[in-house]
Amino acid sequence: MTGSISLFARRIAVSKAKTSIPVSSSSLLASTATRALSCQSSAQGQTNAASSQRYLFALAAAAASAGWSVTHCEREGCVRDPKTSYGLNAENAIKVELKKSLSERKEPPPTPAFRALLEDEATEPAVDPVPPQPEPAAISATSPNSSHEPSKPVASSPGPDTEGSTHMTPDEARLEAATLKAKKHGGGLKLFSGNGNMGLSLEIAKLLGVNLGRATVSRFADGEINVMIHENVRGKDVYIIQPTCPPVNNNLMELLLMVSCLNRASARRVTVVIPYYGYARQDRKMQARVPISAADVARLLESMGVDRVIAVDLHCGQIQGFFGPRVPVDNLEGGIVGIDHFGGKDLHNPVIVSPDAGGVYRAKKFKEGLAYKYGWEDIGIAMIIKQRARAGSVDQMDLVGDVKDCDCIIVDDMIDTAGTLCKAADVLVAKGARRVFAFASHGLLSGPGNERIANSKLEECVILNTIPSTPQRAANEKLVELSVAPLLAQTIFNIHAKRSISALFK
Repeated sequence: MTGSISLFARRIAVSKAKTSIPVSSSSLLASTATRALSCQSSAQGQTNAASSQRYLFALAAAAASAGWSVTHCEREGCVRDPKTSYGLNAENAIKVELKKSLSERKEPPPTPAFRALLEDEATEPAVDPVPPQPEPAAISATSPNSSHEPSKPVASSPGPDTEGSTHMTPDEARLEAATLKAKKHGGGLKLFSGNGNMGLSLEIAKLLGVNLGRATVSRFADGEINVMIHENVRGKDVYIIQPTCPPVNNNLMELLLMVSCLNRASARRVTVVIPYYGYARQDRKMQARVPISAADVARLLESMGVDRVIAVDLHCGQIQGFFGPRVPVDNLEGGIVGIDHFGGKDLHNPVIVSPDAGGVYRAKKFKEGLAYKYGWEDIGIAMIIKQRARAGSVDQMDLVGDVKDCDCIIVDDMIDTAGTLCKAADVLVAKGARRVFAFASHGLLSGPGNERIANSKLEECVILNTIPSTPQRAANEKLVELSVAPLLAQTIFNIHAKRSISALFK
């Protein structure tokens, strides 16, 4: 039996050689098959039929390891460019920068490829991301012949993949090689999600054209977190999507254990995507004997071996500095998603309002985005100064700015109990505001938050889906939820393909 199977393995090796597979692959097939057969033959208590079936399975595994499905493995998990509006804006911004730099140097574009890029012509060749190798090159590699002509460079060899590139300059060759490399680079991405926001994770995976990784994130009977990854992640770039929203401690522990599990499974790089970063409000010591929780959570993530962090609208920008220099943090501006929503409204004398002094920069960026994208030059800005009696309770509010006969948009990073937001709306209406809207990236809506918004003087409250929705929110007519998945998907793709992220916000 073993002899006949060995003969079959040798025949497989010969057929592999005839199909332009290197000799090393056929020898690897034979050796792998032999090892598999020796291991299978050592099993005792097996019937002949069962042994024969196991031998065939061993041969199939050996053939797969020898390279029969190499192309399939390279294409497996290939991520596609979401091509969202943010990605298209980024491409336009890069073209503008190229034109500006060339005009400052007063030099013509160096190559026809760059001239075509600046003139909005298609520069990517219409080829398959994994172009097939020419048959003569494969034959010469497996069976060299002294009379065979030496192989020509790829840039000057004729064929369907290089048509029209016989006179390719070195710059054009580098540009084409970089394009093909960027297309091939999508094969090593893995996407995983905890139980924090599964709906957002599925939407991001759909935009990227990949499936969520198979994993078990459950709990034991006593409440302990149980994490188990069910697929190979060795040498892969892994992205974990997990907001630390309520229940905060459970979601945070899930994230920490998933990072630890993937690092122990030899992942090449682990990037955590945190749409909502919990414990962010305690970013400094406002009084004696209190922790700086935002820094402590950052140290926990860093100690677990996180390689990169992607967050949406951190409560304070200095949280990026709580991570070490080896862990870069990308703080995405959630306001870019709300700009399109409010840009389509017929606003009268729009004024962007910051609910506190710390959010003036966020309100200013929102104003600049509306002015740049929709050409609104008469946008005002105002600020509310609030005095807190205690945490979560506001004692007094004072308005800085003029909002009379204006449509106001209150821009904030989060809405917790909505007490500050509803009281700010009352102050604006009392000062003569025409209509009051609100935008926040994170709608926590803890406790009576949803009910307060429903009974407030707000015309509309817009939030992002960084936190999973509930039936109570869906029933609130004043609450509008926008998706941040296109922005996160485009950011993940740009990081994976080594492209610019800042260009998404220009």
